[in-house]
Amino acid sequence: MRDIRVVGDPVLRTPAEPVTGFDRELRHLIEEMFQAMYAVNGVGLAGPQIGVPKRLFVYDISGRKGHVVNPVLTVDDPEEVVDEEGCLSVPDRATGKPVYAPVARAAGVTVEGVDRLERPVRIRARGSLARCFQHETEHLDGRLYVDRLPRNEARSIMLRA
Repeated sequence: MRDIRVVGDPVLRTPAEPVTGFDRELRHLIEEMFQAMYAVNGVGLAGPQIGVPKRLFVYDISGRKGHVVNPVLTVDDPEEVVDEEGCLSVPDRATGKPVYAPVARAAGVTVEGVDRLERPVRIRARGSLARCFQHETEHLDGRLYVDRLPRNEARSIMLRA
């Protein structure tokens, strides 16, 4: 099983490349991503988080499970909703568990891309699913949730990680 990469690993700060090969290797990678995510009780996981700088993520949250390859995120409802958010790649050094902080995210989004067989995927989301999609898409752009926090709060979290 692949390890989850943590802050300090350059792959987390590097924009991911589009997926171009839709083959057995991609299907295997998606299964590995689900296994890695479930092993640490996560609800979403992006390629860079397991050291694969490719534009894809998996999710299993709020009764919805799936994956999106080469996602493009559009904000449908820009009203900001603040809720606690953590990240598998930003664990507390002492406990190994994600460090949570209140993060503002758009209330509603649509993600479009394709699945592992190159079939179109289009999902409208609100609530925790919308938050997950925004979080995972930011990973693909080389950003972490702490980048959305006030500087002093982000610094405090990064000192714990």
